[in-house]
Amino acid sequence: MPTRLTIIGAGPGGYVAAIRAAQMGAQVTVVEENEVGGTCLNRGCIPTKTLIASTEALEHARNAAEFGIELTGEVRYNLNKIRERKDRVVELQIKGIRALFKSRGITLISGKGSLLSEDVVRSVQTDGATQDIRSDRIIIATGSRPARVAGFPFDGETVMTSDDAVQLKSVPKHLLIIGAGVIGCEFAFIYRSLGSAVTLVELLPRALSTEDEDMSGIIERELKKAKIALITSASVVTIVKTAGGVMTTSLSSGQEVKADAVLVSIGRSLNTEHLRLEDAGLAAGSRGEITVNEKMETSIPGIYAVGDVTGKMMLAHVASHQGIVAAENALGGDEHMNYASVPAGIFTRPEIGSVGLREHQAREQGIAVSVGRFPYRALGKAHAAGEITGLFKVIADAATDRVLGVHICGARASDLVHEGALAIRLGATARQLGDMVHAHPTFAEGIGEAAEDVFGRAIHVPGERRERR
Repeated sequence: MPTRLTIIGAGPGGYVAAIRAAQMGAQVTVVEENEVGGTCLNRGCIPTKTLIASTEALEHARNAAEFGIELTGEVRYNLNKIRERKDRVVELQIKGIRALFKSRGITLISGKGSLLSEDVVRSVQTDGATQDIRSDRIIIATGSRPARVAGFPFDGETVMTSDDAVQLKSVPKHLLIIGAGVIGCEFAFIYRSLGSAVTLVELLPRALSTEDEDMSGIIERELKKAKIALITSASVVTIVKTAGGVMTTSLSSGQEVKADAVLVSIGRSLNTEHLRLEDAGLAAGSRGEITVNEKMETSIPGIYAVGDVTGKMMLAHVASHQGIVAAENALGGDEHMNYASVPAGIFTRPEIGSVGLREHQAREQGIAVSVGRFPYRALGKAHAAGEITGLFKVIADAATDRVLGVHICGARASDLVHEGALAIRLGATARQLGDMVHAHPTFAEGIGEAAEDVFGRAIHVPGERRERR
């Protein structure tokens, strides 16, 4: 008899785990409260990148004259058509996942899943009807949701979360974004392209504080160029809706910001409170996270957890890989997660691609490092494409020359960074990365040049060198 596997949640962790388990012969049931694809597909990664694609097309049209293209008339956007395209892209991906489930014989149950015991999952439908599913193995993949601040007057239109902002119901004249992290900065560029005056407020001293300082520094300059105001080292004290619908926000710095709409992007809350973990003998951590080991096992044999609920790296592709690891281990495998070479992309303008240690992280760990940098503007392809803003950065262990981190801010950065991920995964050295032949003319040449710059040997840089670090 095949192993009965029940998965709670059909986001990028849950649906991938379901498909891998079905490939291995398991009898798979997935319980999903909303729609397959989770936050990533329905309210996060895919819809935001679709909106970004529209705003990039808009910017290209506005700058067409630089490429010798003469457009007559005013360049305008149609908000309804942008939104409709976004919805079509999302719907197409949903249909694709559902088709994959059908082709693999995966049972999809609509309902909110919880644990009745260590081997029974209960699904509760919107009408209150319940269904209990007895299982040999269980994978929890319920994801996360935008964090809310108690006392803020959320209404989905004037005070929004990212779930609301991606619906793009309207373009406010002035948008205040609380939180200059990944989500806040991405939305700042989206709404600015559409005509909003945008103000970003960040509690920490810099935007994108989790990124390498060189990368966040470039984005801060680009925010300034785009006339997006950035206020750092400040928190929000109150948000008050005044006469005429204007939102007045008071900051800890004493400043006051008036806006037509406020987007709160201060992080994510984990979806574990409804799971009844205690009924299966599990306990959530202080943030609501479910503790797992590198095999994605919880403290209860036969129960696994993947994705945001584990409190690890909150990235869709991490959840998917965790789902594969969990599914294979649930069916007798011996797979392990390795987070050291996980790449990440931030879809600001320009993009950021990062993998491995940031320079400040390496130094905080007491590692002596050698650093190579190479500017986009030194690449022929960058000039040909009109994309000269950006930087390639390679961080290597000064003692062993092993690549510790690769960080890129510029055009195609989210795609280019995977060369660095492979280098870290395979334990390659900066010299090996620099010795690899890169095609010309490409953006990827910048990675090779940055690796060569670790030793002061980059070809397309001025001869006078700074002191090596």
